[in-house]
Amino acid sequence: MGWWLKYCGLWTIMTIIVSLVQAEDPYRFFDWRVTYGNIYPLGIPQRGILINGQFPGPEIYSVTNDNLIINVHNDLDEPFLLSWNGVQLRKNSYQDGVYGTTCPIPPGKNYTYVIQVKDQIGSFFYFPSLAFHKAAGAFGGLRVLSRPRIPVPFPEPAGDFTFLIGDWYSHHDHKNLKALLDRGHRLPLPDKVLINGNGVNFSSSLTVDKGKTYRFRISNVGLQHSLNFKIVDHQMKLVEVEGTHTIQSMYSSLDIHVGQSYSVLVTMDQPEKDYSIVVATRFAAKKILVGSTLHYSNSRQSLSSASLSAMGPADELDWSIKQARSIRTNLTASGPRPNPQGSYHYGLINISRTLVLESSAALVKRKQRYAINGVSFVHSDTPLKLADYFNIRGVFKMGSIHDQPRRGEGGGIRLDTAVMGANHRAFIEIVFQNREKIVQNYHLDGYSFWVVGMDRGTWSHASRREYNLMDAVSRSTTQVYPESWTAVYVALDNVGMWNLRSEFWARQYLGQQLYLRVYSSVHSLRDEYLVPKNALLCGRASNMQRPIITP
Repeated sequence: MGWWLKYCGLWTIMTIIVSLVQAEDPYRFFDWRVTYGNIYPLGIPQRGILINGQFPGPEIYSVTNDNLIINVHNDLDEPFLLSWNGVQLRKNSYQDGVYGTTCPIPPGKNYTYVIQVKDQIGSFFYFPSLAFHKAAGAFGGLRVLSRPRIPVPFPEPAGDFTFLIGDWYSHHDHKNLKALLDRGHRLPLPDKVLINGNGVNFSSSLTVDKGKTYRFRISNVGLQHSLNFKIVDHQMKLVEVEGTHTIQSMYSSLDIHVGQSYSVLVTMDQPEKDYSIVVATRFAAKKILVGSTLHYSNSRQSLSSASLSAMGPADELDWSIKQARSIRTNLTASGPRPNPQGSYHYGLINISRTLVLESSAALVKRKQRYAINGVSFVHSDTPLKLADYFNIRGVFKMGSIHDQPRRGEGGGIRLDTAVMGANHRAFIEIVFQNREKIVQNYHLDGYSFWVVGMDRGTWSHASRREYNLMDAVSRSTTQVYPESWTAVYVALDNVGMWNLRSEFWARQYLGQQLYLRVYSSVHSLRDEYLVPKNALLCGRASNMQRPIITP
């Protein structure tokens, strides 16, 4: 019943060693209380989910290898979890905070996440992963700074600001949205866009000094829409994407898709007045936009709503694809370690397996469902990681989803708890094929991947001739354009149960996700930690015995 019993003696020794090693890495403690409360994103009260009374939630500041101890008290009337978008949680998928790995925190209870931002730098965010909580708040920024001795490929900016942007429902409570989905309906489109929780034009501002350079960390924490971010009359120098230092190209605006994070430097080199910061929907039938004010400290000219206008080229798709292809890794810059990011030559490694993942939509028993390779994910009664750890049979079945779409099986959708097995240290290719007429976005927990190619049409083996095998950007969330494909390479070096999902949140909720079980037969503590001693146990794991660790 679980392989850990065999290793309790080894664990006693390893506990002492790990404690000595981690003693060198600082601990940061957070105590968060999650409550309902009134928020005012549009100037009128709306029920939201707050963390310590804040909307958006508190920002997490950390440094590479820091240990984050986050005690979350759930004062809602429903179960709750937080997940950490882009944080790799090395050897520790138990702390991922999605239902496939972590038991929900019951109302009135608490759970303490213990995570390490091991060998990472960059701009990320956290969000609530259950139900439709994401439509009510409880998201916040998470930044991981480089250690002092590690060189950063740009001078320290005069200021460092986080922009959490996203679409928003102004007339629908998150419980009502969930109820619509549960009844099998599609949701209406989000009708507003927020910047740091504010959707009232020019009611927020940021003060800067002429001649200085500032860093902007921008994350799309929304539910569906791709968004374009622009600072009128200012150029943005892209320096980092989800933990990867990039070639420092200049952009007048950036398309930021749901779940993605970008970091730019902006120099205040324009005449001293106020300028618009504009966020607008992309690839949408109706343009929705919101403006904030960039205020030069000596400015005497203010903005009004008349200063707000939509932006972007007439041909959004070609322009956006061209921009996406231009984002590349800075091979000579250091990442979380002093060695250059380009020292890992991903383009020279042989692919051991190719997955082609294709989305679809259909009615199942008169209810809307979404699927990957014909399988619409349904949750089991027990988190998959706990079922795997305790060897509980019948919770999921390996091979319940195929590596390739199966078009000869009627083209329908079936419901299943989709888990795909993969070997530790395999090097795989994943092709996301999108035959639908919308932009799709996919995220893989526990990993970053190299985005080696994207194009219109249908992927084929010949498409590999166009791959970027030198300096593709490494990130954890990628877009797939309408009737197009995107290909990524992944080095499976992180054992665990990892969620691969659509970031279009209604589609994720209705089945467009799966779990990748990265497995090692060695069962070594060098590859994966034991279940946390404070882990919540639920479902068929409720009465299981945790490992007894004696120091």
